[in-house]
Amino acid sequence: MKNPNYFKYLLLMQVFLFIIGCSTDESEISDDSFSEVNFTLNQAGNFEENFENGFKSAYAGGMVSFSGGDWYFTNALTGSLSSDLKNGNQSVRMVSNAVITMNYDLPEGAKYLSLQYGKFGRDKQTSFQVYYSSDSGNSWQTLGNEILVKKSFLETATFSLNVVGNIRFEIRKTDGSNERLNIDDIVVEPNPVTTTGNIIDISEDYEAGSKGSYSAGTVDLPSGIWYLEEALLGSLDNDRKTGNKSVRIRDYGILEMNYDVLGAQSVSFNHAVYGTDGSSDWEFQMSTDQGSSWITLGTQNSTSTNLQTANFDVNSSNNVRFRIVKLSGSGDRINIDDFTIYSTEETGEGTGEENPTVSGAVHLTMGNPSAAITDINFPNNYLLEKEEYVMSYSRDKGTANWVSWHLDEAWLGSASRQDDFRSDSSLPSSWYQVGATDYQYSGFDRGHLCPSADRTLSVDDNSNTFYMTNMMPQAPSNNRYAWANLESYCRSMLDGGNEIYIISGGYGLGGDGANGYAEYLADGKIQIPSNTWKVIMIIPDGTDDVNRVTTSTRVIAIDMPNSNSVTSDWTQYLTTVDDIEAATGYDFFDLVPDSIENVIESNIDSI
Repeated sequence: MKNPNYFKYLLLMQVFLFIIGCSTDESEISDDSFSEVNFTLNQAGNFEENFENGFKSAYAGGMVSFSGGDWYFTNALTGSLSSDLKNGNQSVRMVSNAVITMNYDLPEGAKYLSLQYGKFGRDKQTSFQVYYSSDSGNSWQTLGNEILVKKSFLETATFSLNVVGNIRFEIRKTDGSNERLNIDDIVVEPNPVTTTGNIIDISEDYEAGSKGSYSAGTVDLPSGIWYLEEALLGSLDNDRKTGNKSVRIRDYGILEMNYDVLGAQSVSFNHAVYGTDGSSDWEFQMSTDQGSSWITLGTQNSTSTNLQTANFDVNSSNNVRFRIVKLSGSGDRINIDDFTIYSTEETGEGTGEENPTVSGAVHLTMGNPSAAITDINFPNNYLLEKEEYVMSYSRDKGTANWVSWHLDEAWLGSASRQDDFRSDSSLPSSWYQVGATDYQYSGFDRGHLCPSADRTLSVDDNSNTFYMTNMMPQAPSNNRYAWANLESYCRSMLDGGNEIYIISGGYGLGGDGANGYAEYLADGKIQIPSNTWKVIMIIPDGTDDVNRVTTSTRVIAIDMPNSNSVTSDWTQYLTTVDDIEAATGYDFFDLVPDSIENVIESNIDSI
C-alpha cells in the first residue's frame, strides 16, 4: 500500500459524515447542554461529596477533580494519615488561611448543607466559616456562624438556607494559624422550583405562625419562610391587625421574605403604629439575587395611627423577594399585616404548606451543646426545633438530652396554663412517643424543661410546652420547690431589662421519687435521671447577643439531685458550667469566643 495515510483520511471523513447525518434532529441543541457536571447524588437524591476520588498531596494552590466536580484548594490537601479525621480513606486537611471552593454550580439550589469537621491529630483549636454564591462565585455570602473546631473527633455542622437556582459553596479557615482541621462528607439537599405556569396572587396574613421574641430568627408561614429582625408576631390589644396577629417591628428592624417568587406585578400591605407609639419611617425593598442586594421601591414612607394600605408597582418577571426596613423611631413600633403579591407565577416553592416547619434558631444563639442534627440516623442526638424552644432528643432515653430556650419579656403575656400534656407527633413515626399517662403512679412528676410560665404570650406558645418531649421524670420535691423557685427567679430578672439564654436537662441513671428509688418508667421506655441541671446566661436587652457577652457576663449553673430529699433553696446546688460539661459531655456557649467562654464557665455565681 503506497499511501496508507490517504486511506486513513478517507475513513475518518466517512465516520465524520456518518455522525453528521445521524445527528440532524439534534442540530438545535445548545452547546451548553453538554457541559453539565456529573453530580454525585446519594440515595435520598442529595448532592454528596466525600472527597474520596481526588488526590492532592501539597498545600500549594491547585484544582482537584472529585466525583462530584472540580474544587480549587488553597493551603489545603487531601489527607489520608492516621491523624486525619475522616470517613473512608481521606478527607480535606486545611492549614493557615486555607480556602476550598466548588468550581461548579449545583443547579437546583439548596435547602440545607451539612458537613463533618474536626481537629487534625493533636493540633489546637481553630475555626472556619462556610460561604455560598448564587452568581457563579462572583460574590459570596456567609452561611451561618463561624464554627469553632475544638474536638479531636468528627462533628456535624448543619446550615439551613432556602436558595433556588445555581449555588456553589466555599469553606474558609478563619484564624490563619498553623493549627489544622479536617473537612469531610458535604451533603446538600436540593431546592428545586417546579413551575406550573398558573398566575396567582400570594397573600400572607401572619396568622399561622408564632414568634414571641424580638431576636433575629425565621418563621415558617403558609406563604414561605420569613426572616424577622427586631420583630415578632404580635397578638396584644395594642397590635394593629385585621385578625388575631400581625408583625410588630421595633427600632430599626426588618421583615423580610426568605424565599423567591417568580415574577410580580405589584405588592400591597397594611401598616400602622403600635398602640400610642410615635410615627416611624420605613422603606420597601426588592431583591432579584436571593437577597444579596436590595433595590428601594418608591420613596421613604411614614406610618401613623390607623391601619392604611401601601401599594407598590413591581412589574418584574424574574425571581424576586421583598422586605420592609424600619428607618427611624428608636423605641417606637409599627405593625405590618395582610401582605399580598399580585400576579406571580405559581411554583412548588413557598406556597400552600399545610404543616409548616417552625424555626427555633434564636434558641441556639449561643450554640448547639451536642451538635444535634435532625437526622433519623442519630436517634440519641436528634435535633427537634419548635418556635418556643429547641432540644436534643434521645429515642432510647425517652427524654430530651437538653432543651434550650431564649427568654425575654416579649415571650410573656396573659395566656393561661393549658395543662394539655400529650405525645409529640413530630418525632419520627417509627419511634415510641411518650404519652401523657406514662408517668402515672410512678412517684415522679412530668417536669417541664422549658417552663409553661416562660411561654404565656399566646395559647399556642403555652400549649407547646406540654409536649412530652419537653418533660423529664422529676422527684416531686425537686420539681415543685427548688426547680420552680429557680424558674421564678429567672423570670424576675427580666424586670431589670435583661434577656436570658437557658439550657436544661438531666443526666445519670436513677432517681428517688415519692415511691422510692427507680431507674425507668413505662416498661423501660423512659430513663429517670439521677441529676437535673440548668445553665443560665443573663445579658442586658440588645442585639448581636453573642458579641455582647463579656468575661463579666453573669452565668448561673445548677446541678441538683433528682431526689425528694432536696431542699427548696436552689442556691445550695450552685456549681460551674465546666462541672456540668464534665458530667454531661456537652459544650455550652460554644459560639462565644474561647477567651470569654473559659472565664464565665469556670466561675460559681454569687447570688
